[in-house]
Amino acid sequence: MSPQFWLWVGFAGMSVGAALILFIGKRRTPAEEADTIIHGLVPIIAACSYFAMATGQGSILLPAGPDAGTATRAFYFARYIDWSFTTPLLLLGLANTAMHSGMRRRAVVGGMIGSDLIMIVTALVFGLSQLAWLKWTWFAISCGAFLAVYYGIFVQLREENASERDDTRADFMRNAVFLSVIWLAYPVVLLFGDDGLGLLGPALGLGIIAVLDLVAKVVYGLMATVHTAKRVDRDLAEGKDLTRGKAAPVRPHVAAAE
Repeated sequence: MSPQFWLWVGFAGMSVGAALILFIGKRRTPAEEADTIIHGLVPIIAACSYFAMATGQGSILLPAGPDAGTATRAFYFARYIDWSFTTPLLLLGLANTAMHSGMRRRAVVGGMIGSDLIMIVTALVFGLSQLAWLKWTWFAISCGAFLAVYYGIFVQLREENASERDDTRADFMRNAVFLSVIWLAYPVVLLFGDDGLGLLGPALGLGIIAVLDLVAKVVYGLMATVHTAKRVDRDLAEGKDLTRGKAAPVRPHVAAAE
């Protein structure tokens, strides 16, 4: 299968995934509405990125290496633009799950998103670099920022999540582990792909990234949206009236109809 095939698969999968998330997502409370919008936006942004790459607008040709002569490699810069928007949104959605009873410690969430952006920008420079020592220095810095994101998820967000009820704690841990395991594969693919050691062919590298993207953005988004609806079902069944994103209906007549 050609690289172009996987790019169009990514575009089609993200487009369908966005439509499904926005269709099944409910808006009965401010928190549920925010969750639906966040997880709906993620594949929309990714679909735009894949469309740009599939049509040749999201990539440039770079030398295959410092001693490659006239050999070139395609560098897909659009994916880094995609990740700069989508991964902060996914982290925000995860933080909303962790602190379902109300957003607290906004500085922690901001620090996590800041570390995430550092990780992506330094990975971009890694992909652009030609000199080996510069390339691998940027890769190491990117991995360090990645560890900071994991610290934010599994230490700081988990601390805040500990005060939530049982179903919310279970949802957060499932979402955190699912997303973190998928994300862990990305630096491995970049390491062995054309931007790194070049051990994966262009089609295989793009195919793996496309599958990872679809799982992280569509499958995860659908899962998170369904479980958010279940938590809000319980909020509304218990008659909670929480105006800061907990269980106060955004449109009471819509909540009653549902």
